[in-house]
Amino acid sequence: MIIAIDGPAASGKGTLARNLARHFGLPHLDTGLLYRATARALIDAGRALSGKEAAIAAARGLALAGFDEKLLRGREMAEAASIVAAIPEVRAALADTQRAFARRPGGAVLDGRDIGTVICPEACPKIFVSASVDVRVTRRALELQAQGEKADYAAVLEEILRRDERDKNRTTAPLLPAKDAIVLDTTTLDAEAAFKSALAIVMGSAARNAAGASSGRG
Repeated sequence: MIIAIDGPAASGKGTLARNLARHFGLPHLDTGLLYRATARALIDAGRALSGKEAAIAAARGLALAGFDEKLLRGREMAEAASIVAAIPEVRAALADTQRAFARRPGGAVLDGRDIGTVICPEACPKIFVSASVDVRVTRRALELQAQGEKADYAAVLEEILRRDERDKNRTTAPLLPAKDAIVLDTTTLDAEAAFKSALAIVMGSAARNAAGASSGRG
């Protein structure tokens, strides 16, 4: 079973993906960390985030283990990752790594922005997580505060809108729901309620697949 969770920044997709992975005992990959780690490598090397060749080399040199998540979760890295992720060749360099993770025995849970549309179009179910901009800004501000960073609402709003614009309008793998994705609006849901709603989606999908398989055998 491959569960694809997509959605914009601060929609709640990461928390939801981790909770689903824990529930089903599946490995989880936050694919955004790959782009953050690529950007971090460029910054550490003193290279421009928009430098295509250096960014491709950094992406190809990544491993799926050993990420310092605390170093990668800050505001600076979110913006930097968004810039790097807009480079088509970087996305291509990281695609095989993500697909190999998804094809582990038993399946996996992946969250990002193009899992259901590009990385794992065969995933079932596909959930696209959304939330109002106001709620997403509030969530992101609280997250930054928990990390010890300053979180001015206006500044966070500007960052969220800028990332949305970049994600939705990039030429390669723009952020949008897969045609067969189920949209889960978490605007009024806390983490537990969002998990219960997503779990119902997953179980419903599994039941339909089982019924289809049974009908096929008949």
